[in-house]
Amino acid sequence: MSAVLPGRVPPGPSRAAAVRMLVVMNRDRLGMMTSAADRYGDAARLPVGPKELYFFNHPQHAKHVLADNAANYHKGIGLVHARRALGDGLLTSEGELWRKQRKVIQPAFQSRRIADQAGAVAEEAAALVDRLRARRAAVVDVPEEMTALTLGVLGRTLLDTDLGRFPALGDDFAAVQDQAMFELASLSAVPTWVPLPRQVRFRRARRQLQRVVDRLVAERGAVDDDRPDVLSRLITSAGAESDPGVGRQRLRDELVTLLLAGHETTASTLSWSLYLIDRHPEVRERLHEEASRVLGGGLPTFEDLGRLRYATMVVQEAMRLFPPVWLLPRKAIAADEVGGYRVPAGADVLVCPYTLHRHRDFWPDPHRFDPQRFDPDDRTERPRYAYIPFGAGPRFCVGNHLGMLEAVFVLSLLARDLVLTCLPGRPVVPEPMLSLRVRGGLPMRVASR
Repeated sequence: MSAVLPGRVPPGPSRAAAVRMLVVMNRDRLGMMTSAADRYGDAARLPVGPKELYFFNHPQHAKHVLADNAANYHKGIGLVHARRALGDGLLTSEGELWRKQRKVIQPAFQSRRIADQAGAVAEEAAALVDRLRARRAAVVDVPEEMTALTLGVLGRTLLDTDLGRFPALGDDFAAVQDQAMFELASLSAVPTWVPLPRQVRFRRARRQLQRVVDRLVAERGAVDDDRPDVLSRLITSAGAESDPGVGRQRLRDELVTLLLAGHETTASTLSWSLYLIDRHPEVRERLHEEASRVLGGGLPTFEDLGRLRYATMVVQEAMRLFPPVWLLPRKAIAADEVGGYRVPAGADVLVCPYTLHRHRDFWPDPHRFDPQRFDPDDRTERPRYAYIPFGAGPRFCVGNHLGMLEAVFVLSLLARDLVLTCLPGRPVVPEPMLSLRVRGGLPMRVASR
């Protein structure tokens, strides 16, 4: 039996509210987390269906769960259930398998390699601007355009291939995300063979993604050219497995996860950034001034990244308000105490960047969009774990530097050359999936500068 640790039980609704809370979680996950933080403070115990969720919303709590005692907290609700959709890739795996996978792909994200890939990122960003400029006065769906962009960057920088030849990839990943959230909502109680429309779409998408992965691997063939990209490293790692079947499945799982995580979060960040910029014309004009001054008429280089300070601040503030990874679920392996609250062994633990980034004790006027919060010359003291858009601890996002470079380059070129405006009267609503998307897309009108 697990030792019973001292500590208080977090406050929260009574067990009688479990069914109602399950309905709320299915309908309004962000509302549930925001309401819990407002009503119960920095810690809450939320009965949801047959489970009790332990929600912690203070930087010190996040530090304990994600970093200081990370070994006691494995991936939890949502990501565990997403395993049926994603397999055992880096996003969902644990223990020695996760450490091995991380070691395989880490070199592809080293600073020197990111610097070498900056030119490819700039070219993809410029191609996006050209595509949009050709459609000036037209209305485009921004998440769709950003997805095409980020898949293009992912293909060139990490896989050394053109992913644009697979135009259905974005829709396939949307089906995978939808299934992963259904697995969470149903607690994986519904077999995947049940012919619900979303499950039919998911099975079709999974088959198509596996065909894409198999084609990429077949085209690469035997790895004897020492290419430093992720695809070559994963193929080599899979080939070292004693069981070829296990190697093939892990290769598929890893590539599907990489394709999803490698494009989805940056596409989401860019979509929310453009929405916020449109709502704040003074931000748009300052971005335009900086990009024109730093870049002139050329493309950004890696050396320009440090000079695009305001664009970096805008991206950081957009990720504060709309963090692409909005929830970090964990499961306690052994009993623990977090911030003076008792956490039983096996408990589902939630850290929510969306609510943590809006904590009034650390973010004055927290719902206001204000890039100046991230001015590097500002000496405002703020706990390190009050801002965790890329996660924290051992599972800190491996692609954070590439994602930031990509977002800053794209926003700078768009601000220099184009103006994108939202359609009046159309609501813009967050949709918390595996990443924090814009529900139903974000149509914007394109105009040249």
